Amino acid sequence: MRLCFLVEEQYRHDGMPLDVIRQLDVWGHQVDVRWPGRSLISLSDVIRAGSHDAWVLKTVSGGPGLTLLEAAATAGLTTVNDVRAIRGVRDKALAAVIARGAGLPVPVTYAAARPEEFAAIPEAEFPIVVKPADGSSGRAVRLVATPDRLRDPAGPAGAGDPGAPDGGLLIAQPYVPNSGTDLKVYSVAGELYATERCSPLHPAHAVRERQVPLTPEIARIAADIGTVFGLDLYGVDILLGPDGPVAVDINDFPSFRQVPDAVARVSAAIVDLARNGTSGAGAIPGAAATATPAAASSAPPLTVPPSAPRAGRPAASIGGGR
Repeated sequence: MRLCFLVEEQYRHDGMPLDVIRQLDVWGHQVDVRWPGRSLISLSDVIRAGSHDAWVLKTVSGGPGLTLLEAAATAGLTTVNDVRAIRGVRDKALAAVIARGAGLPVPVTYAAARPEEFAAIPEAEFPIVVKPADGSSGRAVRLVATPDRLRDPAGPAGAGDPGAPDGGLLIAQPYVPNSGTDLKVYSVAGELYATERCSPLHPAHAVRERQVPLTPEIARIAADIGTVFGLDLYGVDILLGPDGPVAVDINDFPSFRQVPDAVARVSAAIVDLARNGTSGAGAIPGAAATATPAAASSAPPLTVPPSAPRAGRPAASIGGGR
């Protein structure tokens, strides 16, 4: 198969997707890599029907790669994930509306252009978590204890302050009390894997990042998110709050850290999706999620694409990204 990967600057040294690209090459597939942040791309030559079996995007929110992926989809090419599904989760304000409309367990969400506008949120809902609607990798996420702290900078000398000029839309959600441990659930084309790691809001809390058993309730939530948004390769951040699990973030094509044989599994999934098509955009506000719960606390047997040689497959190597 012939595949095109769009890889932006932030991920130029990451195992995801570079190890996946190497794996696909070992399996005999032709992989073209485009770097939208630092190279000239001839749209007329590169994006045309029949030129690639599928396009795959690893990009930051708001990066130029998503526009190129949309151009490929407009030309009739398969994209991984479906480009409409990516749009649905990249904008966290939009994602919150879609998720709540589908009955998924997500916090009440507020939107504003400036942090001080969140002072109008009832004080009883504080502390709140404020973050950019187009954020990624935990950038500029902060916990605000009281309304009078909303003007505090997000970092040293205001670095990464979401209230800076041209900072874009912000969202705020009531803080979900938790142990300081995030549960990250990864989906590789329907197979689910749960991992624990330290919450970015509680960096002093020591947590050993590791794979953990996946409960039926968490599996159902993660699978429903894939169905509602039309995603195939994605991750979900879930907090175990006092009232049950709450999904606080969704990421397309995450790092897949702690997933057994992650590189081989993700590579095989991409080949299958390129050959058979992706889930497509399934987000319909108000629609009920109907996904079938998946069980994946232990790794199932890995199915290698028919075109892939079974001998000499390199070990998985995951790096960077959230």
